[in-house]
Formats: sequence, C-alpha cells, structure tokens
Amino acid sequence: MPYLNSLLILASGAFSLPSDLQSALHPKGEHAGHIAEISWLLFIGAAFIFVLVLALLVLALYGPARWRALLGRRALVVGGGLVFPIVVLSALLWYGLGKAAVLMRAETPAAVHIEVIGELWWWRVRYLDADGRPSFETANEIRIPAGVPVELWLKSDNVIHSFWAPNLAGKLDMIPGRVNRLRVQAAAPGIFRGQCAEYCGAQHAKMMLHVQALSPDDFDAWQALQRLPAREPADARLQAGKRRFMQACARCHAVRGSEARGSAGPDLTHAGSRPSLGANVLPNNVGTLAGWIAGNQHIKPGNLMPSFGELSSEDLRAISLYVASLE
Repeated sequence: MPYLNSLLILASGAFSLPSDLQSALHPKGEHAGHIAEISWLLFIGAAFIFVLVLALLVLALYGPARWRALLGRRALVVGGGLVFPIVVLSALLWYGLGKAAVLMRAETPAAVHIEVIGELWWWRVRYLDADGRPSFETANEIRIPAGVPVELWLKSDNVIHSFWAPNLAGKLDMIPGRVNRLRVQAAAPGIFRGQCAEYCGAQHAKMMLHVQALSPDDFDAWQALQRLPAREPADARLQAGKRRFMQACARCHAVRGSEARGSAGPDLTHAGSRPSLGANVLPNNVGTLAGWIAGNQHIKPGNLMPSFGELSSEDLRAISLYVASLE
C-alpha cells in the first residue's frame, strides 16, 4: 500500500514527548501538586537516610577506634535500628494520611462532569449535562476548563484499565461494574498526556490520550461546537467520500446528523478536530487517516477495527478527506 510505509515511519516517531508533558514531578493542578510534594519529601528523606547510613558504615569500617566502639554500643543499635524507623515511618504515615484527606475532600462541587470509558484499546469520552445525561461524545482526548473543578466518571465494560494523567492527578482504576470518580483541576491552560496505567492486553502501551485545559470561554465555545451535528459536505469530492464512508464505516462509527449510528468504534462527528488517531498513536491528517484505515492492524495489532486493505487508493483518500472535514 502506498500509505503503509510512510505510516509505519510515523508510528515509530510520531510524538516526541517533552519531559514535562507526562510527569508527576511537573504538577499543573492542585491534586498533582500534593502528590509531587509527597514524592519530593520521600526522595529527599530517603537520600538523607542513605547518605547517613553510608557515613556510619564508613566510620564503622575505617574510623578511629573510639568511634567504632561507640557505633557498637547497644543503645545506638536499638535507637538506630528500632526507634528511628518507628518515629520516621509514623511521621510519614501521619503526613501521608493528612495529604490523602486533603485530596479526597471536595470543598466545591464539580462544574463539569465527564464520563470516561476504557475500551480495547482507546478512550470513549462522554460529556454529561446537568442531569447526568450524555450531551455529546468524543474519543481519545479530554478538554476541560482551566481553573475549574472537573469530575471524571471512570468506567470499563471489558477489563480493568487505569486512568492516569500525572500532571493533573493520581491514577485511578476503571473496574468493570463500578464507577470510580476522579477530580481534576488544571491551574492554567495547557496540554497534558494521559496513559492507561494498568496492563489491559496486547495494545496496553498504545492506549494514550491528551487532556487539554482551555480557558473557560474557549471551553464553552468548544462545547457548543461539539454539540452541533456534522456539517453536510459542500463539494462533490467530499460527498463521494461520505457515500463511501456510509458503505464501509457506518456500521461501527457514528456521525451525528447522518445515517451513521454505529457504536462499536469512536464517534467521528467532529473527528477532524482531534489531534491524534488510534488513541494517540498517530497525528491526525488525511495521509495518516488513509493509512490507518488501510493498515491499522499493522500499526496496532489486535485492535477491534479491521484493516481495509482492499479499498482502492481513491476510496481511501475520499473517505479520509471526508473524515478530516468533520470539524
């Protein structure tokens, strides 16, 4: 296939990852800040104890006889080997429980509720209205308003997944038959990478997503656009792509405002505005769309979408142009 070679090259280096795009040590939200504080305390404390133990070891082996005699006294052994660990670990436990209480306490109600469902191997994302009903659906990206508390309802209908966007919050499992709730709040607009953190099958490592924090006004405008149905193609080329899409793709994918109402795969109503394909495996453009349709089983083996290698290059380009136009 003409698209496949270039697509495999893209797959090997599609996303260079800045060091702070997915890092628990670069917090961009309140909850992540508490987690980073705990982490740094443990790192620094462990380093201090490690250096202290090494220093005592050097003194015990090579120090003056008087120092070695002091290090061998029963009181120091009991104090350093029993009392010191009990005091330090008890203090850390008290500190950790206090931080956990802060993380679990919700002082203000969430302004936005989003249902995130772990699929094999991608993320179904539904934005909920005030009554908890789905308002619209997207996939593999979550957009939230910056400075506003957001509650994620985490679900799975297949295996255990784990949602983790380390710049914003800790990880939380998605367990079949349960709904776990995670609060996130981005301090400022930005883009953060998320990952499934629980092994969930062959393509677990390629189950990624982006969380994008927008200003509240930009978020409201984005939501209003997402609620709209897809626009009808304006030219003959896109209309031909839509007809081919309805023949090949509508059984599994939905495009609101059209006859495509499939639910097995991602809702593609505004797929052209998404930054990536295949749960952040590839950047989203016409070329990669065609390659994904034709050879996704080579890129992400075992995913539930079949490869459509039998389609002609003209059909692939027509469908890709139509999907890319869905903004």
